[in-house]
Amino acid sequence: MEFYQLSFILLLIFLVDLSNYSVLADNTDANYEINNATGYKEKAAKCNVYEGSWIYDNSSNPLYGTSTCPFIGLDCQNLGRPDKNYLHYRWQPTGCNIPRFDGQDFLTRFKGKKILFVGDSLSNNMWVSLTCMLHASVPCAEYTFKPNKSLSTFTIPEYEISVNFLKNGFLVDLVADKTRGLVLKLDSISTGKQWLGSDVVIFNTYHWWFHIRRAKTWDYFQTGDQYVKEMNRMEAFKIALTTWAKWIDQNIDPSKTRVFYQGVSPVHLNGSEWGKPGKTCLGETEPVKGPSYNNEGEAIVRSVIGKMAKPVDLLDVTAMTELRKDGHPSIYAGGGKRLNDCSHWCLPGIPDAWNQLLYAALLSD
Repeated sequence: MEFYQLSFILLLIFLVDLSNYSVLADNTDANYEINNATGYKEKAAKCNVYEGSWIYDNSSNPLYGTSTCPFIGLDCQNLGRPDKNYLHYRWQPTGCNIPRFDGQDFLTRFKGKKILFVGDSLSNNMWVSLTCMLHASVPCAEYTFKPNKSLSTFTIPEYEISVNFLKNGFLVDLVADKTRGLVLKLDSISTGKQWLGSDVVIFNTYHWWFHIRRAKTWDYFQTGDQYVKEMNRMEAFKIALTTWAKWIDQNIDPSKTRVFYQGVSPVHLNGSEWGKPGKTCLGETEPVKGPSYNNEGEAIVRSVIGKMAKPVDLLDVTAMTELRKDGHPSIYAGGGKRLNDCSHWCLPGIPDAWNQLLYAALLSD
């Protein structure tokens, strides 16, 4: 065999071997680490980027703020929150690094693409975060930002990119019935056509399933021809998520659309979960120390996604987010002291880390 033929074969073997590794670290030397014994770079073992801890780093500043993103929304600093330490925690996986979010690189990679968030107000939280991260990376570029009750849009014409949010708190149908009122149809999706045509779709549903009293937005649950006023909410959530999973399997072409599921975002209304019975997120200024606790909703998400025929990437942010009791707006959400918001997240804040992990996952494709 000629020397150049052997070299070519070895090169092919090397490239195939590299393709088996995901992006694990920063944009440079992403798949390597230094062996302390030899001093040489070696292949890094894969690690779970959702396992790690929040590191306080005063040099780690938010990618945007009031002056660089005019549409933040839950801008807790601007709404009077006095402490700032929550702005300087960064997520550090155990055993590897993740690339710092690079907005210009994101825009270049996804030039001409459509990205769609579908879900409730936590999905909106993540959407606004990403729009701010992108806008701040090209502050002089023209953009459009059009919030709406149903479909909200953000575009940067120079990059021909659109990042949109479609409000849909249940994913399954909520319909008006003349005799029963609003009916939540757990086994029906009739609006799925709105989800088609995007290159990346990030779905989310969870919080609305557990609303009570005035916050509850339905009168009956329906499955098949059976109607009930009340049922186990976790069971209802599981049936609906299974309906969504079947719709994805039947309608999404993975060669055209990459699907993500935004993991369950925990609330911090019960201080006994972190050793402070009777307390809420109000006044909390640092993350929970120690391991996170089990989340039943996230277990259902994992189970349903694990049985799907089409690939869906789980943004498995539940455990890391459970630690951040300090990241909520509490009374700095714009509603005054009457509103203590321990569900949503200050911006800049935790959703920025979610988007950093989304970015890392997209780079690893």
